[in-house]
Amino acid sequence: MDRHERLSALLDMVGQREKIDVEASAEELDVSAATIRRDLDHLAGRQLLTRTRGGAVASNVAYDLPLRHKAARNAPEKQRISAAAARLAERGMVIGLNGGTTSTQVARALALRPEPPGRDGSPALTVVTNALNIAHELAVRPHIKIVVTGGVARQHSFELTGPLASLFLDQITLDLVFLGVDAFDAERGAYAHHEGEASINRLMASRARHVVVIADSGKLGGHAFARICDTAAVDRLITDSGADPGHIEAFEAAGVDVLLA
Repeated sequence: MDRHERLSALLDMVGQREKIDVEASAEELDVSAATIRRDLDHLAGRQLLTRTRGGAVASNVAYDLPLRHKAARNAPEKQRISAAAARLAERGMVIGLNGGTTSTQVARALALRPEPPGRDGSPALTVVTNALNIAHELAVRPHIKIVVTGGVARQHSFELTGPLASLFLDQITLDLVFLGVDAFDAERGAYAHHEGEASINRLMASRARHVVVIADSGKLGGHAFARICDTAAVDRLITDSGADPGHIEAFEAAGVDVLLA
């Protein structure tokens, strides 16, 4: 386990348990207590947790980690998922992308498609997003028209939320939306950690003709704080081949087409 993975593991532990101990964490991660102390001090310095004597406790942001700390998780699986998602995009489509690491990978896969603009300058794809990082990456791609929703930016996810984003989305229609989620369960539906993001994601899904959830297998079968939409609102799930067969069967029984990447 490298340092990045260890930091992510510590953030997961404190998020799930609210409080962790240096000695117990060192034993669990098979490193020295001194290493854990340094890691906790580093995370506390970035305001991702609060240090206590002998350990750490969850801060307000411990449950919703910044993208830079989540990007390396399940990276190969997310790359396969994003490649499979990008293949669904057809020339001329208007595509919605919310924020998150998997959605960002989809944006990068779309950016690498060898499609020049039309002879009249028309874009090969139009991408509507509420994620500032995705807009930044796609803005320099000549074959993609990038449209940003507006709204108030959240520093941990780079997503724009609030009434300005809602007003914009009410006025448009999407051919296809790729929906990154924090959890997806066949019975309970798709979820996000933050209620503002869930609200915008729900509206984005409602404006799309076709809704595709993109989620690695670790997000299946669980739930988070705020529901985005019911399972019935989702047409397809793209996940990795490590998904529990029971989860796949449940999604298919609920009418969701499942694609394993």
